[in-house]
Amino acid sequence: MGSACEVTCTTVASPLGPIELSGCEQGLHGIQLPRGGTPGASPVETAPMPPPTTPEPLAHCAAWLDAYFRKPDTLGTLPRPPLHHPIFQQESFTSRVLRSLQERMPFGEVLSYRQLAGLAGSPRASRAVGNAMRRNPVPILIPCHRVICSSGAVGHYSGGHGVKEWLLAHEGRPAGDTGGPRAAGRDGVCVEESVRQLL
Repeated sequence: MGSACEVTCTTVASPLGPIELSGCEQGLHGIQLPRGGTPGASPVETAPMPPPTTPEPLAHCAAWLDAYFRKPDTLGTLPRPPLHHPIFQQESFTSRVLRSLQERMPFGEVLSYRQLAGLAGSPRASRAVGNAMRRNPVPILIPCHRVICSSGAVGHYSGGHGVKEWLLAHEGRPAGDTGGPRAAGRDGVCVEESVRQLL
């Protein structure tokens, strides 16, 4: 990150509880989801924005998260906040996996670790994809909660099993839906077919 990178933190409200954002003027460094606690049944009515002195990428991320929780149909009109975590400063398998997931998996759809490995150009690297997911510094923005087991089981999540289930349900996939990655997304398109078209 270098000495010129002055990291600032701010907290935003969400149905999951307070989410901590960290970053600098160049981009977002991290999103820390709350630990423990139970996600709310519905989005917060108001989501206070960070103070005006907050670096622009953090304010941008706060607005993006507010849209994700309260007006997800507007996400397509919002640019994603810039990223400045070291993972994204150099080419690596992890950065390739995370960028593939961010750029190619829309709201409401899921895919398996194996399918994500294929999107990242390494179809036999399912286990390595799991390791990349664990290193994701910006959950929700890079939606590792949309990566599930081939069996359809929800699988692990750094924010906790309950949070992953809540996020999937928020996106239209009820907890306990074991249709697997072949299950249709919100628009009825078969996810496996969508992934095949992306490859």
